[in-house]
Amino acid sequence: MANYTAADIKALREKTGAGMLDVKKALDEAEGNMEKAVEIIRVKGLKGIAKREGRSASDGLVAASIDEANGVKVGTILELNCETDFVAKGEKFVTLGNTAIAAAVASGATTAEELNAADVAEGGTFQAVIENAGATLGEKIEVRRIARVEGEVVENYMHRTNKDLPPQVGVLVATDAAGADVARDVAMHIAAYSPTFLSREDVPAEVVENERRVAEETARNEGKPEAALAKIVDGRMNGFFKENCLLDQAFAKDPKQTVGAVVNAAGATVKGFVRFKVGV
Repeated sequence: MANYTAADIKALREKTGAGMLDVKKALDEAEGNMEKAVEIIRVKGLKGIAKREGRSASDGLVAASIDEANGVKVGTILELNCETDFVAKGEKFVTLGNTAIAAAVASGATTAEELNAADVAEGGTFQAVIENAGATLGEKIEVRRIARVEGEVVENYMHRTNKDLPPQVGVLVATDAAGADVARDVAMHIAAYSPTFLSREDVPAEVVENERRVAEETARNEGKPEAALAKIVDGRMNGFFKENCLLDQAFAKDPKQTVGAVVNAAGATVKGFVRFKVGV
């Protein structure tokens, strides 16, 4: 007869993030001893690292931090992935997200590879921390990407797409000092409208060229008159810019104005932004 209860199973699942079957097997092997069961799950998890490497980690969280260096605000943001929302919403994974962003800030890492190689306060590298977490949680865990923005003002906005999960969308936006009053609203707009570029001038020439080509071919296929093609293509390019460029987008809080108009009215300049969404 099992010498553990349903409450023990629940407690071990919450503590380790392991699956129901793994938890029961560990408790059986440990004869109900909770500490030994945790150790068994961890050991088996370490053995399973190679098996997890090929699995997809498309759930997780976005974490961000805003710090100051040499009088300039520096925002750091990263995406930490796991395999399931069950692990993503667990306290251990959320704590790991806090550890990851702290390590990214401390190390100055600009890529996941640099962060993994960085030493952390717990001793060893962050890669070791990730591997230990994967062993305990029984899933593939990885930092997917890191980014930074700098400015006199840096604002962030973290959005939960599900109240039971940690933030799935994170935004950092940097402005000059005059942007302090509008930066938060701009960050919220970016979260909702997901612009790709800051301004028309930031769209790579090859992207513009390709969009113009597609617009012209589409117009020809629609049978538009040759004399009207140039004007039609220009109109469709304006539509492309309004959809993809932050400063050209209709402002979320007042669609009668563009984001650029709102920023200009404040006498401000947006220096840059980053938007991460888990799995995208």
